[in-house]
Amino acid sequence: MKIFARIRFYYSAFVISFVVSMMIILLFLLPRHKDKILHYGNKTMLALLGAQVEVVGKPDEKAQLYLVNHQGIVDIITLEAILDKNLNWVAKKELFEVPWFGLLLKNGEMISVDREDRRGLIKLMKDVKHSLEVLHRPVAMFPEGTRAKDQKLLPFKEGAKFIAEKFGLIVQPVVVLGSKSVVNEHDKISIGGNLKVIFLPSIDTSKAPKDWYEKMRKDMQTIIDNEYKESAISR
Repeated sequence: MKIFARIRFYYSAFVISFVVSMMIILLFLLPRHKDKILHYGNKTMLALLGAQVEVVGKPDEKAQLYLVNHQGIVDIITLEAILDKNLNWVAKKELFEVPWFGLLLKNGEMISVDREDRRGLIKLMKDVKHSLEVLHRPVAMFPEGTRAKDQKLLPFKEGAKFIAEKFGLIVQPVVVLGSKSVVNEHDKISIGGNLKVIFLPSIDTSKAPKDWYEKMRKDMQTIIDNEYKESAISR
């Protein structure tokens, strides 16, 4: 079983690498069509990975900032595939320097953040403002800051909260389930399966109570725990 899971992982890695390569080329040749290239490229990638997506709730058309739990690259692929919104992902600076994959982030004009630089938050604020007001692209962030190894959410970084409150943004929390079954980057296995994306009610941070960020994390964790319990029972 583990051998097949490992083979499936390398197939998935090939699919992702191949489609990413195609998107990089297309982004270079057709820069005016970045939104369509990213949307349909990721949709194709998800289909080749053999994963179906169940969507619960509705994306808020007014949402300016999507805050998503993070378990792996499939989280990004899934949201890009189901949301045709030209999302502007916030990613750590190091990812922009990764050979080949970094080109996708650069050509996709994503937001780079340097966690080691004290001025990083100032730059992030400017980039988010530019994305929303000039590019008209909603922003997507992983408040955990990095990938979690299991269903337990990591502590949320304060950057997303600060940005949301500073600009009074409409935030929509999103829970993505099943990513690690499709591609588990930690263990380098893939057992297949489907994905579930849950859109929680949006939060208008200009009117929200002070503890909205902490409550949002608790709500997301409760949903994740309940979903895992239900799937365990169904087995």
